[in-house]
Amino acid sequence: MNKKLRENLTSYAFLTPWLLGFFILTLYPMFSSLYLAFTQYSLRQPPTWVGLRNFITMFGGSETIMGDERFLNSVGVTFKFVFLSVPLKLIFALVVAMLMNKKLKLIGLYRALYYIPTLLGGSVAIAVLWRRIFAGDGLLNLILMKIGMTDLPAWISNPKYALGTLILLAVWQFGSPMIIFLAGLQQIPKEYYEASSVDGAGKIRQFFAITLPGLSPIIFFNLVMQMVSAFQSFTQAFIVSGGSGGPLDSTMFYSLYLYIKGFGFSEMGYAAAMAWVLLLIIAVLTAFAFKVSGNLVTYGSGE
Repeated sequence: MNKKLRENLTSYAFLTPWLLGFFILTLYPMFSSLYLAFTQYSLRQPPTWVGLRNFITMFGGSETIMGDERFLNSVGVTFKFVFLSVPLKLIFALVVAMLMNKKLKLIGLYRALYYIPTLLGGSVAIAVLWRRIFAGDGLLNLILMKIGMTDLPAWISNPKYALGTLILLAVWQFGSPMIIFLAGLQQIPKEYYEASSVDGAGKIRQFFAITLPGLSPIIFFNLVMQMVSAFQSFTQAFIVSGGSGGPLDSTMFYSLYLYIKGFGFSEMGYAAAMAWVLLLIIAVLTAFAFKVSGNLVTYGSGE
């Protein structure tokens, strides 16, 4: 056995655990779910091939009309959640990152404290706490009553406000994009700001002429990552709504409805079809974002 072959075999030996995980835990389940998307499958019986029936039903076919309406509602709720929570989270993260981009005492501690919500925000415990804060007798209403406000709603149980509480929870988890923004801010040369100050540029002009263009690749990266993550949000809606997507399906996220169809009604074929539609939605929006970014994102080379 020559040296090159021995080195190749050694490399593949180290790669074997990853390759096994990829083929067994990723690739096989993906192709299995693609097959199940064209079947009627309830876990209790073997899958039966039904062709495109799941997709036709999903978009308003003749069967399970209520299911179709709830599916379309879940799409609308999810889009509203994504297009409101992601921009608000990124704006808030950028503002905090700029405040944290200063040489102050204990600045490392402050940055760590601001990152904590991201570590905790996706947990069941925080979702339960959030549900209690925005309940009719929760902490928020107690504070508002102390300052004289009356006739306060149960925010989490009111269709007008329930989704807003989940958007607020998502924005509160701003730590991850904040850290990335902070790293980007520290890469912008200080000479740019010094030169612009000499030319008479104020803070606002510097922000739009230097900071935003310098951060455009970071903004684009955060936008794509947060968008993909938001489309897959599940835990918060499941816990806060008690697993029902209520009130009146106002917090029925796409992933939550997928879970209900798959594990609540044992319609695994329908749930698999929903999963692939979600993949297609995310892929199309991501491709659109890359297409649009060509005119908006500038890199160090000026491209």
